[in-house]
Amino acid sequence: MVLLTLWLAWATAEPARIFYSKSFPGSNPPYVAIRVDESGRGEYREQDDEDPLRFQMSPAETREIFALAAKLDHFRRPLEARAKVAFTGTKTFRYERGPIHYEVKFNFSTDPDARALWDWFERITESAQLLQRLQRAARYDRLGVNQALLELEMAWDRKRLVAPQQFVPLLERIAGNQVYMHIARERAARLLELFRAGTTSAP
Repeated sequence: MVLLTLWLAWATAEPARIFYSKSFPGSNPPYVAIRVDESGRGEYREQDDEDPLRFQMSPAETREIFALAAKLDHFRRPLEARAKVAFTGTKTFRYERGPIHYEVKFNFSTDPDARALWDWFERITESAQLLQRLQRAARYDRLGVNQALLELEMAWDRKRLVAPQQFVPLLERIAGNQVYMHIARERAARLLELFRAGTTSAP
């Protein structure tokens, strides 16, 4: 009994993490993996990516993700829809806390909580890819920076961005650097104001 109590105390002392992956051969990228812990620290990784993109989610965003995981019994029950649908990639949800791991895989689910959590991770993916595109444009394609910023602005307007603070350092660099077009600097400054004012709410 004492050993069990000690084991439970050790296990619950570990921060809980939610892991998500999507494997879809032939798509671009064919594989993504995301991990978020209870403090909001997150990692986004694509196939063969040895240097994951790290981000910090807001407390509200983090609470919503973990609340959805709890509604899904921390992935201890099936989520696959009964009806046959087209293959859209194998999704994996996994709850991790110390030695405790619960995992479920599915192609498509009709469970509203599963779909809501799935959408959170799709939005994290979209946000990470927008940041990567903006980083590449800022480094290699200065004329393409405004287009990358426009895509970022559209994602914000559609409430598709997660952890917008991750864009702030790069936006500050673009807004204050004369090597970029005036319209790009203006757009970067406008987005900075929006992102500093607060994070997006759930769609």
